[in-house]
Amino acid sequence: MRIATHTLGCKLNFAETSHITRQFVQAGHEVVDFRQKADLYVVNTCTVTAVAEKKCRNAIRQAAKNNPDAIVAVIGCFAQNAAAEVEKIPGVTLVLGNSHKHKLFHIVQEMQKTQPACERHVDDVPSEFALAYSSGDRTRTFFKIQDGCDYFCTYCAIPFARGRSRCATIKETVAMANEIAQTGAKEVVLTGVNTGTFGLHTGESFMDLVKELDRVEGIERYRISSIEPNLLTDEIIDFVASSHKFAHHFHIPLQAGSDKVLQLMRRRYDTAFYAEKLRRIKETMPEACLAADLMVGFYGETSEEFAKACDFIESLPISYLHVFTYSERPNTAALKMEGKVPVQERHKRNAIMQEISERKKHQFYMENLGRTEKVLWESNETNGEMHGFTGNYIRLHTSYDSSRVNTLEALVLSQENVVEETPE
Repeated sequence: MRIATHTLGCKLNFAETSHITRQFVQAGHEVVDFRQKADLYVVNTCTVTAVAEKKCRNAIRQAAKNNPDAIVAVIGCFAQNAAAEVEKIPGVTLVLGNSHKHKLFHIVQEMQKTQPACERHVDDVPSEFALAYSSGDRTRTFFKIQDGCDYFCTYCAIPFARGRSRCATIKETVAMANEIAQTGAKEVVLTGVNTGTFGLHTGESFMDLVKELDRVEGIERYRISSIEPNLLTDEIIDFVASSHKFAHHFHIPLQAGSDKVLQLMRRRYDTAFYAEKLRRIKETMPEACLAADLMVGFYGETSEEFAKACDFIESLPISYLHVFTYSERPNTAALKMEGKVPVQERHKRNAIMQEISERKKHQFYMENLGRTEKVLWESNETNGEMHGFTGNYIRLHTSYDSSRVNTLEALVLSQENVVEETPE
């Protein structure tokens, strides 16, 4: 059987797609490009915005067009939250919610025997958990250590799509980290929906996990992909500062730059708390890269509140932003709120924040020139060059040399070797 996959959305989805694909490869099936003719197309979907859902529909239709006789399996968050809609898209033969997507291999085996018109497996609330990691990149892997969220922020549909926070035990997680080490990947990115809640329901903690992962041999660098500010404790900050493996790079969601909007979003901190958290990190690790998610155009974000947000962002030692334009999501509490911001104004504010982010990024890069940092070189070759990232997430380039791929090299950062662009 020829398998083709297409993944949308977060790093968590990429880890899960790789986990699913490996099951087919281990059984002797062939993986081909999504644009090619395949017997099974797997579309791992996202529901975080209306734009993401549109991309999901387009990918599903493309799969059905590539081979009308193929099994088209739609899995993940959009499949979970809009199963009935997905099922009606021409060509779809299998819809799996987040509790069932990891069973895709076995479900497809059974489908080949029965050949139903369309089959759906979607629980009301996803509750199962499966560790997963991405493969195919010799340098870096995304490691899913947690899933789900208990927070129910007013703008967010992810708790409905992925269920409550859950994880494996530290013992099980470390065992898979050792498996990842055997693949040769030097960098592991810890991913989850709300990573800092690891162990919340098992009597363990994210800090406990971090300490154990630090001892795994063969992995040279860990990156914490995202962690809520109220869960990023001083203990974690101090441990990262002293660790030789955990990168001095923090992605800390902010979402709004004014206290009024943070309250409307039902976030669990205010601007003063957030600013103090960043100050604490920079005090301990002056060279640390600090990234933030920021949403513009949420309900109640008046012109005055947006101006406050701009001033607040300007005051922070932020290295760069991931700016999102607010998009209404079904079943969220925000839909009952007043103070809707026109879509055109939302896009205007996005452009303003993007400009602030670019200036912040440039300032961060300039501050790091002259520092010596270790870069992990990647395997891709572009116009005779290779690229890599430092621990504090600055992208460098040099002439391609295959012997340096997947190696850590200490270099002095200069205007000649730094690539000034916002990393994904």
